[in-house]
Amino acid sequence: MKSKSHHHTTPVSNGNISEGSSPSPPPSPRRHAAAPHSRRLLRSKTFSQSRRESSVAGIIVRRGLRYCLLLPLFYVSGLLMCVGPFSGLVWQAPLPGSVYRSHEIFEKLWHEIESDNSSAIELSSVWRYNWRLKDQKPCPNTSYRHHFAPKHVSTDPSGYLIVEANGGLNQQRSSICNAVAVAGLLNAILVIPHLDFHSVWMDPSEFGDIYDEDHFIRTLKGFVEVVQELPEVVMERYDYNMTNIPNIRIEAWAPVSYYLEEVYPVLRKQGVIRIAPFANRLAMNVPPHVQFLRCFANNIALRFSFPVSTLAKKLVKRMIEKSSRTGGKYVSVHLRFEEDMLAFSCCLYDGGKAETIEMDLVREKGWRGKFTRKGRLIQPGLNRVNGKCPLTPLEVGMMLRGMGFDNNTSIYLASGKIYQAERHLDPLLKMFPLLYTKESLATSEELAPFKGYSSRLAALDYTVCLFSEVFVTTQGGNFPHFLMGHRRYLFGGHAKTIQPDKRKLVILLQNMDIRTIWKAFKNQMESMLIQSDRKGMDVLGTKKSRRKSSIYAYPWPECRCLLESQNSTIKLAPTPLMLDEEAESMI
Repeated sequence: MKSKSHHHTTPVSNGNISEGSSPSPPPSPRRHAAAPHSRRLLRSKTFSQSRRESSVAGIIVRRGLRYCLLLPLFYVSGLLMCVGPFSGLVWQAPLPGSVYRSHEIFEKLWHEIESDNSSAIELSSVWRYNWRLKDQKPCPNTSYRHHFAPKHVSTDPSGYLIVEANGGLNQQRSSICNAVAVAGLLNAILVIPHLDFHSVWMDPSEFGDIYDEDHFIRTLKGFVEVVQELPEVVMERYDYNMTNIPNIRIEAWAPVSYYLEEVYPVLRKQGVIRIAPFANRLAMNVPPHVQFLRCFANNIALRFSFPVSTLAKKLVKRMIEKSSRTGGKYVSVHLRFEEDMLAFSCCLYDGGKAETIEMDLVREKGWRGKFTRKGRLIQPGLNRVNGKCPLTPLEVGMMLRGMGFDNNTSIYLASGKIYQAERHLDPLLKMFPLLYTKESLATSEELAPFKGYSSRLAALDYTVCLFSEVFVTTQGGNFPHFLMGHRRYLFGGHAKTIQPDKRKLVILLQNMDIRTIWKAFKNQMESMLIQSDRKGMDVLGTKKSRRKSSIYAYPWPECRCLLESQNSTIKLAPTPLMLDEEAESMI
């Protein structure tokens, strides 16, 4: 556009300069004849008018040329203002909650927080909401396996089912439970699932290292037949190499009809099938007999191995002893503030440019090219506003103190290696000095066999959190997903879990009036606790509907019948104080 304007104005400008610089014609001699005189006057007026018009046009064209030359300068200046060092002068103000300022707020409020123990909450009275299921249907007879088999599936075993459970501890747990359900659906013999070694978790543990293999096989007998390995004759057919067994790729969340119509015929023909990967390969909405097997596998058949459960029980007992000020009750917090989690979430905190550079390096090392590919836009502020950023230890502490938990409350912290642990844990320790981890509760000798095995360490955290009076989830994921469901199963349908509204929390921790901040913040946190109390009893309706939520997070109403069938051995919902008796079989 600029070049066109330039070529258009240049000839006009040249013509104007030529016309304006030519000399005016000399006046003719005066004549007395009337007609010639009139013609001279007319020519004079016409020429004078022409000169004035030419002069005005020249001025306009010269000014137009000047503006055309200045326009590119204005354009470049505008770009500099928008993307250069002066962008702050014209950029929009950040969205409320998009900037991490929690550390600044804490420093200003610390004295008020420290002196406020006037409204301490009793752990025994945190959970008040109670709601009973209505219109409960009678539980079916689950004593005989054939009650669950579909009519068009043979009562004879159809073959062997091999699955590879991928992911971390609880994603693998999901795969194992789904494998039990699919084996029951297809009347297949389940081979003990193989745990896939993943580059992120770096845990080479086998099934028997984490779970009690004998208990798993023995408990499922009568529902699903489970074997430790394939028979010799089958292995010989595939040259003793599992990878030679044809692998069936199953779509995610495949319905029961897919398994019956597509997988079952192949299983009957070949006698053995392998499905890898197997995470999320079975729909949530399945018939009652399949759902029952999921409940049974998750809550009864899966029990941690002897080494894991032995140390886990010790940790629970030690937490109870450390919580004598609160009647043996404690709060557990699942904190996702590890380096890789922060990098993956693409959030920024108070580390400045050095933190940004470090997180970029971690992302590139762990997920090569995933975050730098064309079209990928990293927006830390938007992630924070949308509640996708992990809560810091400081934010967890402020939230709990705002809810009324005082500094006599014992806290168990379930976490991996916390990013810059000393700096980030210091404010949490100020607010809750009775803070414990598996590393502080166990001796180095006790933990030595678990070092380097992330799933076994996670199993220890899982157990201590399972028997806490209050569980706090801060980021989501499979760990709290399964834990809340397991707690609902144990505690009469109530998850006893604090699920913070992070979208609201980030706004409160950035844009509060410092003069009335603590009182207003406490009111908001108390409301959030009440909301968590109500959400803890969330169950699906008893009417027929398509289940979309996870049976592992929301076990009611389907898993109610399983619990009722155990009434002869478990009279009450177990608590930490019952660990040696009723609850011992749960871990």
